[in-house]
Amino acid sequence: MLACPLKHQQAPPDELWTTWLMLGGRGAGKTFAGARWITLNALWHPTLALVGPTLHDVREVMIEGPSGLKAMGGPLFRPRWEASRRRLVWPNGACAYAFSAEDPDSLRGPQFHAAWADEFCAWPKPAETLAMLRFGLRLGRDPRLAVTSTPRPIKALKALMAEPGVHVTRAGTAANAQNLAPAFLRTLEGLYGGTRLAAQELDGIIVETDGGLFRAEDLARCRAGKPARFDRVVVAVDPPATATGDACGIVVVGRRDDRAFVLADETARGLSPAGWAARAVAAARAWTADALVAEANQGGDMVRSVLAQAEPPCRIRLVRASVGKRARAEPVAALYEQGRVLHCGAFPALEEELMALGSGDLEHSPDRADALVWAVSELMLGVRGRPRLRSL
Repeated sequence: MLACPLKHQQAPPDELWTTWLMLGGRGAGKTFAGARWITLNALWHPTLALVGPTLHDVREVMIEGPSGLKAMGGPLFRPRWEASRRRLVWPNGACAYAFSAEDPDSLRGPQFHAAWADEFCAWPKPAETLAMLRFGLRLGRDPRLAVTSTPRPIKALKALMAEPGVHVTRAGTAANAQNLAPAFLRTLEGLYGGTRLAAQELDGIIVETDGGLFRAEDLARCRAGKPARFDRVVVAVDPPATATGDACGIVVVGRRDDRAFVLADETARGLSPAGWAARAVAAARAWTADALVAEANQGGDMVRSVLAQAEPPCRIRLVRASVGKRARAEPVAALYEQGRVLHCGAFPALEEELMALGSGDLEHSPDRADALVWAVSELMLGVRGRPRLRSL
């Protein structure tokens, strides 16, 4: 009945999540993922919700589209659209009611077992509509929400991503290349490759536009393979202030000659001090690091003690921030512009934070970006491993 999904189009494992947020580029298969998830819910739950930017979008994309709910059901479980009641009805009696994000108040009163919200970043009133939708998710033992969208740098999306219980998955357009016209990606990459538009619309990355230090074009051309050996490898740690607040930034970077290579992003949220220390030390062992570089502003000697208890295979070096985040990041951004920092893999969450540095619109601490700045500074910017600025 259901078409076989690609890995990025499958809902996350049945863990402690209440909202599945899938961010993807144009043509990444977001509609397919949302339609498949809702169809599976229709097998077990009688009352569902569909919310799009407009009612026209709900019908033409989420329901009638080539990857929409009618196509997903196949001949045996194809739902019918009842326009007068604005609802979709499956053969087993399950119903999905259609709502427009233009009218948040229309969500007052109805209640649901599950909901699919499409193109969240295109909603006229995203935060207000999402709140009204969530008040209606109150049926059954475990009501859940799937949100699919091409990302934009809006406050509502950043707030959603930072919420507890939200599981974020990502996919660029290229991840769904086998289901797209052969010339589609080639043409768009030729026209827009390396631009902020391509980063947002093709790679599915949140791109900041004002005040950012790191440019999308520099990040787009910084891909590289991993060298066979390194002169040095460090694991940088940006500890959280609390166990339940910001994430612990953990980034692995190696140096070969005059270039730095970002090897891994092991950043994690919600870990105890012992938990993030163990994660950082495991990364140091896996990459044969010669130093753990940890910011000590938040914890001082406690940071060293926690890392030491995890029995690291290398020395621990504490660093302290004496200037602001933007000032620390400026020399590293210059290295990216010169092509001297390369990424050995895709790190979309890290790249989002890098592009947001300096914009003044982050909803959370840029822990990944901070850790990367410390690591690159240690390897590339002098013996003391931190940017040095002086006023003239």
